[in-house]
Order: sequence, then C-alpha cells, then structure tokens
Amino acid sequence: MTVVQPGAPGRGESEAGELLTGLSKRHRRGVVMRLLFQFSTVFGVIALIALLYNIINESFGIVALKNEVEPETLAVSGVPLEGLPAETLAGILRERISKGVIRRFESEKPLAERSRTELYELVLERVVNPQVAASWPLSESLFRRARIRAEAQEKYPGAKLSFRSWIRPKFIVKSQSSDPQKTGVRAALLGSLWTIFITIIVAFPIGVGGAVYLEEYAKDTLLNRVIQTNIYNLAGVPSIIYGMLGLAIFVRALEPLTSGALFGFVDPTTSNGRTVLSAGLTLALLVLPVIIINAQEAIRAVPRSLRHGGLALGATKWQTIWHHVIPVSIDRIMTATILAISRAIGETAPLVVVGASTFVTVDPKGPFSKFTTLPMQIYQWSARPQGAYRNAAAAAIVVLLALLITLNASAVLLRNKFSKKKRLL
Repeated sequence: MTVVQPGAPGRGESEAGELLTGLSKRHRRGVVMRLLFQFSTVFGVIALIALLYNIINESFGIVALKNEVEPETLAVSGVPLEGLPAETLAGILRERISKGVIRRFESEKPLAERSRTELYELVLERVVNPQVAASWPLSESLFRRARIRAEAQEKYPGAKLSFRSWIRPKFIVKSQSSDPQKTGVRAALLGSLWTIFITIIVAFPIGVGGAVYLEEYAKDTLLNRVIQTNIYNLAGVPSIIYGMLGLAIFVRALEPLTSGALFGFVDPTTSNGRTVLSAGLTLALLVLPVIIINAQEAIRAVPRSLRHGGLALGATKWQTIWHHVIPVSIDRIMTATILAISRAIGETAPLVVVGASTFVTVDPKGPFSKFTTLPMQIYQWSARPQGAYRNAAAAAIVVLLALLITLNASAVLLRNKFSKKKRLL
C-alpha cells in the first residue's frame, strides 16, 4: 500500500504541471516562429520596394544635353530651324549627312515623300545630334536641382538641362543604337516574345504529357523510379548547363533544323543554328522538369473517387483522364506553367551559350532569325561605361516587368476560366 506524504503533490497534479509547462514552451516557440515569419515577410517587402525604387529612380531624371550643331546655326534667311519648309530641311540633310546614310534613308522612304515633321525630326536627330553629357537620377532631380545646375555649368558649359523619361513610346518602337539617345528595345522585345512563344508550345504539352504518363500509366518499376529521381535532379541543375546542352544539340547537331536550311527558310543574316528556335528549345528543356513535377503534384491531388466514378460508368482510362482528371487539375497545372515561364523570361546564361547577340538592330522575322532578348539587352547596356546606358537599362527593366506581368495576367485569366469550368463539373 502506497502512502502519500502530507503536502506532497499527487501523480495527477505532477502530470498536469508537466503538461502546462510543455504547452507554455510550445506557445513561446510559436510566438518566436510567428515573429520570424513576419520579419521575413517585412524584409522581403522592403527588398522589393528598394528594387522598384532603384529602377524607377534610374528611369527618370534630369539630363544635360550638348548639341553637335546648334539649331541657331541652321537658320536660313532669318527663319529658325523649326520654321523651315520641307524642301529646305531635305537640303540640310543632303548637305550635312553622308551619302551612304542618305541612300539608306531614301531606300526606306524617299525624302521627297516624307512630311515636314519627319524631316525636322531627322534634322534634329542626325544634324543637331544632341548627346547626353550627364544624367542624374529622379531623387536628385527632385530635391537637388540647384546643385545639378551648378555642376552642369561648371563641368558641361553650354549644355541644356531637361527632365527626361527614358520610358517613352519611341524607346519601345526603336531598335538598338550606339547612341543612348536613339536606342530602343524593339528587336529585343520581339526576340523575347518569339523565344517565349516557342518555349510554351514545346514545354507545356510535353510537360503535362510526361506528368500524366508518370502519374497515371507508369508502374512502380526500377526504371520509372530512376526517371522520376532524375527529373527531380534536373529541376535543380544550373541554367548554364542547359545552355551547353542546347549548344551541343540544337545549335550544332540539329543545325539544319534550327537554322531553317532543312526547310529552305535560311535567314541571310544567320548562317548557323544560333537562332530563335534554338533558344526557345533550350529554354523549354530548362523549364520542362519544373512543369512535370508540379503537374504531377496537381494530378496526384485529384481524388481517386473521381477516377473510379468515371471507370464505373464505362469510360476508358484515357477518357477518364481527359474529361475528369485534367480538367480538375488544370488550374494547378497552369499555375506551375506560369511560374516556369516567368523563370524562362528572365534567363540570360543559356542564351549567352546558345548564341544570343548583344547588338542586334534587325527585327527577328521568324524562328530561324538571329535574335537578342530583353535580359541580354539589359546585361549589355549595364556593362557599358556611359551613364546614359544605365538609364536605358532601367527603362528596359520596366519593359521586361510589364511584359512579365502581361503574360502572367493572361495566364491567370486563362486559369480562372478553367477553374470556373471545373466548379461546374
């Protein structure tokens, strides 16, 4: 018989005390982890705001412009440049510009057929030729104007100060130029669109098809387990390795296909397989493991009862997958595809290896054309010593973000459309 000493706590009271102590520790750990998660979220938001601030800060600001030829010296009979007729402006162009450049202008559109406004802009661009002597970011332009004026008068006498937005319509419709004043992202933007289009039409059906096979048809064999393991490993391979793979396969081994020679569509500016098609196929390989893995997770989340119901009603396995499994999981599959394509849009390392050019002035006319992309353009401008190119790079980043948001928004709308259909099933 156990004798309980007076004043000693009973067994039940001891267990209750231990339980309360354990709960208190768990609550403290929970509070610590919640604070840690909140700190991580706040830190991420601050980093994002700092990134956007830096981009916007470099995309606007005051610039100091120095003209190669002052407009006052081009006045004729006391009439200022802006008031000269079209014939006189055309004469100034023929007199001041080399014959080679005039022939190029004439081949594009004869000077006699150009409007006065077009000729005036050509005179400003080619004859007056304003150059950016210096530029200042938006923050300094708003709060330190007096210091900027003093610095411009001291270092750049005769320069004119003006507030400039580097993000403007001409920046989007013009091709790259050696002059930051005249440069644009048209060729790079079209190259990005072509590349992403090829990536989507190749990676999406192959990725979803591979996920359906591995999840619905493949048996638990050693070979299939090895394939599954390698897919997970490939999702973590550095992107430049895919660039080397694309160089070996698409640029060299399949050069007749990727250059267009196999179909007779050879671009005169491209003599090898370093084309839009090679870049798109390389990026498709890059995002394919990510799409397969996430599509598998989406298909695996579909209840087994849905499959059994379809089979019980007499549908074949493929009919059940096509009419029930894929429609129910398509919203998650689309989400995975959006994330994968977002990664592909910003890639540069594979494209450098495959052969993306850093200076392209000709628009890509198809999958067999020479190309560049917006990330490549941004990289090339950021590496240049002229400060004005950093402003152009910041403006190109804004264009890239706008493209990314537009593509993602389109994919989200498409995903929501499929989600509505799923709720109606």
